[in-house]
Amino acid sequence: MVEFPAIVPPDEQAGRLAEARQAQLTKPAGSLGRLEQVGIWLAACQGACPPRPLARPRVVVFAGDHGVARHGVSAYPPEVTAQMVANFLAGGAAVNVLASVAGATVRVVDLAVDTPDTASAGLPAQVTRHKVRRSSGRIDLEDALTQDEVDAAIAAGRAIADEEVDSGADLLIAGDMGIGNTTPASVLVAAVTGAEPVAVVGRGTGVDDAGWMRKTVAVRDALRRARPVVREPVALLRTVGGADLAAIAGFLAQAAARRTPVLLDGLVVGAAALVADELAPGARAWWLAGHRSVEPAHKLVLERLGLVPLLDLDMRLGEGSGAVAALPLVLMAGRLLSEMATFADAGVSGAQSEADQPNSAEPDSAGPDTVHASTSGLQPPDSNSTEPVSG
Repeated sequence: MVEFPAIVPPDEQAGRLAEARQAQLTKPAGSLGRLEQVGIWLAACQGACPPRPLARPRVVVFAGDHGVARHGVSAYPPEVTAQMVANFLAGGAAVNVLASVAGATVRVVDLAVDTPDTASAGLPAQVTRHKVRRSSGRIDLEDALTQDEVDAAIAAGRAIADEEVDSGADLLIAGDMGIGNTTPASVLVAAVTGAEPVAVVGRGTGVDDAGWMRKTVAVRDALRRARPVVREPVALLRTVGGADLAAIAGFLAQAAARRTPVLLDGLVVGAAALVADELAPGARAWWLAGHRSVEPAHKLVLERLGLVPLLDLDMRLGEGSGAVAALPLVLMAGRLLSEMATFADAGVSGAQSEADQPNSAEPDSAGPDTVHASTSGLQPPDSNSTEPVSG
């Protein structure tokens, strides 16, 4: 039986202190927009104001194959998953490049890549030691995993989170690699949110119209199998998830249990996050959405979790790439809160109070023949508006 400890929310007192500090920094209140809120969230997660600079952000890419991928739901053949694992290790994938720019490091783990043991023999033990099985079941016809396998996959995700936190990671990003993995992810989102298959199925790796129709049928048939267990997160992962998705769910839930902030990626990680928040209620408070994927199901994920993404760049790669692209904003937000001068420190005058404003009721020196423009039609703009004031 899978059990997580009660999730302790981020430190409210540190968050309040961070909010108060934002008001003291040399800028108009709220002028840095979402960056201010991200800094407050980071301070609350660390339980410290100002927050400590992030020193070891870590990306973990969870790799696994899916039986449904051999039935026309992807534009790429299943063997690409194993090839991409080698590419991650060689530093040649998009997430490797993005992470290098953002100051993060990348780890890849094989949970269910469809390769024989001999093919995995040359891979580092860190990649293969948590492997659960080769591929996952064809979810439109059979369960993705057995009960023992889903338990092992969730435990693997928890163990990986512990390994990373214990080695000093202070922010975690989960990535995914698996041809066909947006199909089980879409099923999970539809099952949890109650959406219809046509509302969650996107183009994934770029399937044509015929591929989209095959994918929609597969999601429809898998969703029928999922509905009886929709309120049982472990059973849902066993039935229509996969070893990689189950491990990501365990990873995200354990990160929250370890009070470690997480930057979420797109659809596949988001689908696992929906289930992780069921496994460990309250875990979502430790997560920030890095970006909005163009996959339609990801919008449902964000709405369900109540998260507003930092970026919207029409990305749909996976690998953790969208979250890593947003990482520099999180780094900036924390350092603004910790390194920016306060009004008192810099000797800069703060905003005037109402009592300090010039008395507009005093008569001016204009004579009786002076014509004044009417101000009866003027309204102050909203503080967040970019629209010009009209007369």
